[in-house]
Amino acid sequence: MTEIVPAGSFLGRLIDACPDAWSRYTDHPFVRGIADGTLPEAAFRHYLAQDYLFLIHFARAYALAVYKADDLADMRAAAATVNGLLDTEMSLHVQYCAGWGLTEAEMAAIPEDPACVAYTRYVLDRGMAGDLLDLQAALAPCVVGYGVIGARLAADPATLRGEANPYEAWIAMYSGEDYLDIVRASVAHIDRLAEKRGAAARFASLARTFTAATELEVDFWQMGLNAV
Repeated sequence: MTEIVPAGSFLGRLIDACPDAWSRYTDHPFVRGIADGTLPEAAFRHYLAQDYLFLIHFARAYALAVYKADDLADMRAAAATVNGLLDTEMSLHVQYCAGWGLTEAEMAAIPEDPACVAYTRYVLDRGMAGDLLDLQAALAPCVVGYGVIGARLAADPATLRGEANPYEAWIAMYSGEDYLDIVRASVAHIDRLAEKRGAAARFASLARTFTAATELEVDFWQMGLNAV
């Protein structure tokens, strides 16, 4: 796999269970357009505005993780993520979007794209219907996938870097050690949950959840291209 997602990890097994969906997600034409700078800016702006709405639901999902946790360590970890999303990540996203001519008021008022609705509600539904591990399996493609994509783009000599690429800051953000540390912590956390919550006997169900969420990530990329 990679040093980010070790081959022996539970997350690595989930990725191996859906190779086609994972490849279409991590090597989507939207991602390739980010890599070489050819992605239409209108597609990226639409994605950014919907990602603002996505982050709000993402925070709700981690708030649900606090409720679903059965020990203080997991509760604190989820609560810290909620605080980070609401107090830091949202502000950084708004600042970044301002550089693309998007104000927070505009993004808050924009209708949710059906792809955003489908993805976020699926994550919340799996969390409500299942336990903390089910919820984390639905969240993982986003958290981990962006790190895998960022690291791959940064390492690929064909990726256009620097000021010539309007998406340089996006690539730098998701390939940076600060974000990759979050990814590694998420992979380790899922390993611990898997051991504690009998994941071996539930692998088929968890793999279906992970695969479905990965397919919804594919649709989220495509949403941006369809908006052009």
